Amino acid sequence: MYPYIRENYTMLFDFYELTMGNGYFLSGHKDKISYFDVFYRKNPDNGGYAIACGLDQVIDYILDLKFTDDDIAFLRSKGCFDEKFLDYLRNFRFTGDIYAIPEGTPIFPGEPILTVRAPAIEAQFIETFVLLTLNHQSLIATKANRIVRAAEGRAISEFGSRRAQGPGGAILGARASYIAGCAGTACAIAEERFGVPATGTMAHSWVLMFDSEYEAFDTYCKLYPTASTLLVDTYNVLTSGVPNAIRAFKANGITKCAIRIDSGDLAYLSIKARKMLDEAGLPDCKIVASNALDEYIIRDLLSQGAKIDAFGVGERLITSKSTPVFGGVYKLCAVEDENGKIIPKIKLSENPEKVTTPHFKKVYRLVERDSGKAIADYITVYDETVDESQPLTIFDPDYTWKSRTITDFYAVELQKTIFKNGELVYHRPSTEEIRAYCAEQMAMQWDEVKRFENPHNYYVDLSPKLWDTKQLMLHQLSKG
Repeated sequence: MYPYIRENYTMLFDFYELTMGNGYFLSGHKDKISYFDVFYRKNPDNGGYAIACGLDQVIDYILDLKFTDDDIAFLRSKGCFDEKFLDYLRNFRFTGDIYAIPEGTPIFPGEPILTVRAPAIEAQFIETFVLLTLNHQSLIATKANRIVRAAEGRAISEFGSRRAQGPGGAILGARASYIAGCAGTACAIAEERFGVPATGTMAHSWVLMFDSEYEAFDTYCKLYPTASTLLVDTYNVLTSGVPNAIRAFKANGITKCAIRIDSGDLAYLSIKARKMLDEAGLPDCKIVASNALDEYIIRDLLSQGAKIDAFGVGERLITSKSTPVFGGVYKLCAVEDENGKIIPKIKLSENPEKVTTPHFKKVYRLVERDSGKAIADYITVYDETVDESQPLTIFDPDYTWKSRTITDFYAVELQKTIFKNGELVYHRPSTEEIRAYCAEQMAMQWDEVKRFENPHNYYVDLSPKLWDTKQLMLHQLSKG
């Protein structure tokens, strides 16, 4: 494992988690086994999918949960917590179960990304950190994957550290971007901690530091002969930058090299620069472009014939500027009675899209055997299985007349057991393994689902048993 500085985030929760915890403790509900689902309602950028990310940091958080003496003293100073509750916190640890969809998996609205089964007070305490971690990294991974696909095989480097929302946004955003397909990052600490390849060359200040642009380029080539990427837009790309770069490359006998353009009409400048480089006998010199890029701009540049070999993408990736909030939620879906029977719970709302799906559930991905492509996801009650030997009729849970019977398929249960009785039982894959898995899983999605505009609606269907349970509860509760 790469070195990773971990901080105890036990106190990183919304204050109401504490007041509810104190209330559960005093009212005798602290040990009531409860089930909570993490899910989201809408894909970022009106896209067809999202990518699960952030589970590894959730694991670290659960392993490190511990209230310190300073934490207890702070809580006592608030004057609203019972001493017996504070004493309970001294030996607090997570003892429940966690099930989650692995990082790098394409995910869809309404399905449980992560499920917690734990005593009520424990399940409630972890809500804030679990949400902030999964929401942030899933958002950035999704945006990064869209940008990577727009580049059509050209390398994308994440360049956004200085525009990220704080150190965590920069470091974990770089991790999420790499998992989703970026080739590397400008964030050095992301390689030290997570093995994300860190790359970089020069800023405009390097060029301005020297008496001439050529001197700056020549010096850099002498220092880094095997990694010479020269920034050519400090003065004028075509009349100064590219000619001086060519002179410096040739003077130092360098043929495998690159130039970077960070401003101006990137399509026009790259076409002209490519011609100049080829005519100078530097066909292997790559052209890198940066400057407030995203998937739409990259797509347009390529459609205009831009001669760009790689892209550096900053603020619009690391902040997911077009859709800066993922919107995952953490909702109670069931409890256990004193005999261990699971009692489903449902949240109603005036907004139909906010009505939750009750019960402890499983999530299956149904895959065509011939093509290896995903057909739909299928949510069932926890005690159901899918019989692959029989035709399966699936239906839209909102528009039930839309149904389809599928054959010759196989079903993959998406959630894996992460913690059991508070013990970590999940093999934690490396960043490289998660990245490779993500690429494999994205290849199983149809191109129609991955369109930037008006993507195909990938169905997340409910089993008849689960749908009936939900409808019965809605009917009973609507009667008051």
